[in-house]
Amino acid sequence: MVLTALLLCAGLGACSTTPPQPPVKLGVPAAFAESQGWMPARPQDAAPRGAWWQVYNDALLDQLEQQVAQANQSLQAALAAYDQATALTAASRAQFYPTLGASLSASRSKSGTLFSTGQTNSQSVPSNTFSAGLTASWVPDLWGQVRQQVAASEASAQASAATLQATLLSLQATLAQTYLQLRVTDAQIGLAGQTVAAYQKALQLTENRYRAGVVSAADVAQARTQLLGAQVTHTDLGVTRAQQQHAIAVLVGVPPAQFSLAAVDMRPAVPEIPAGVPAQLLQRRPDLAAAERKVAQANAQIGVAQAAWFPALTLSAQTGSRVSHLADLFSAPSLFWSLGPTLALTLFDAGARSAQVASAEAGYRQTVANYRQTVLTAFQQAEDNLAAQRILSEEAALQRQTVQAAETSLRLAENQYKAGTVPYLNVITAQATASSAQNAELGLLGRRLTASVLLIQALGGGWGGDTPALGSAPVRSE
Repeated sequence: MVLTALLLCAGLGACSTTPPQPPVKLGVPAAFAESQGWMPARPQDAAPRGAWWQVYNDALLDQLEQQVAQANQSLQAALAAYDQATALTAASRAQFYPTLGASLSASRSKSGTLFSTGQTNSQSVPSNTFSAGLTASWVPDLWGQVRQQVAASEASAQASAATLQATLLSLQATLAQTYLQLRVTDAQIGLAGQTVAAYQKALQLTENRYRAGVVSAADVAQARTQLLGAQVTHTDLGVTRAQQQHAIAVLVGVPPAQFSLAAVDMRPAVPEIPAGVPAQLLQRRPDLAAAERKVAQANAQIGVAQAAWFPALTLSAQTGSRVSHLADLFSAPSLFWSLGPTLALTLFDAGARSAQVASAEAGYRQTVANYRQTVLTAFQQAEDNLAAQRILSEEAALQRQTVQAAETSLRLAENQYKAGTVPYLNVITAQATASSAQNAELGLLGRRLTASVLLIQALGGGWGGDTPALGSAPVRSE
């Protein structure tokens, strides 16, 4: 009987279920619309991303990025999810092997005999029972159900690894954006401070001219109003900077009250970023890798659901000993054993298995649609930020000319006012125009820096270098 079951296993091994769905294929354009003269893509699924933020040449940003990889709590949660997925994969693989068990028991019992008179025989003697046994059972994977479940678990673990990398990249990009914006805010605060100082000098000059009887009290009031407005703007920028500093503290896992960044008189430079081609983008982005592996997981789940239609064969064996005296526990006359197969098949389930297969197929279609949407979104993000880089660069050049013209106009207005040839209103107008142009230039710098970070993120991270270790489990580079 056992030999028959083993032959049945060998004969049906080739009848296992396989994922019925073909791999997802996407039409990838040859190049981005915003690109010029790009090189063909080469496979870079295992290429390390490295410290891409070093293109901004800021040592403090380097330190903060390292703290994100070590202390950010969102990243720790993603790492725990990856550890959980790998543990579930190990649990799925365990189903390939037999289950072994052992038992050892002892009992003492006494039973009485009930007579027709309603009395019991109290003369029966208590007896001891000792038993020891070994059990083994194995469910051969005839239809590939375990194999498909393992494939689904492995795909889930790979998706978790890619999600971990995507989380790290997102946190790194968020930190870089926030830090660079904080430096732009520092520059805006510095500009506002210079504006306040200039307006204080203008007010002092106007007051001196008023005391000399050259100008009216209205000019003094206008100069004082302009100074107070500049002081309000300077003070309000402190709120923005404090919020940016607090956001950085949370990203690096530090309470905001225990974290501070000194102001620096510098303007970050916008780097030149090699973008790559769309095929390279698909290979580099960890979120696309995670979406693709979720498709593989859903595909394997279809095979798991289909295997429920086939009978389940269980091979079981048992051996042991049962005696009344402990010394005889392992004597030959007390030994027993059993061995045999069990074949079970569900004959009627009111459509439950059909519903499970339909649910698995619908889940597959859903993950395919999500994957395709993720790919389209990736292309959009890359195109958006390539366009932003190009257009904002042109706009920044024009804005620089605007600032220079406004500064020239301000100097002329101030000289003319001192000479008494124009009213103070001309100076106020020129000062407002120059201040607005300078603030607009800093705003453009912030937008260009943000676009550069988002472009790096859209392309899946940096290029070259070593990927830092992330924690308790090895993380696959995507």
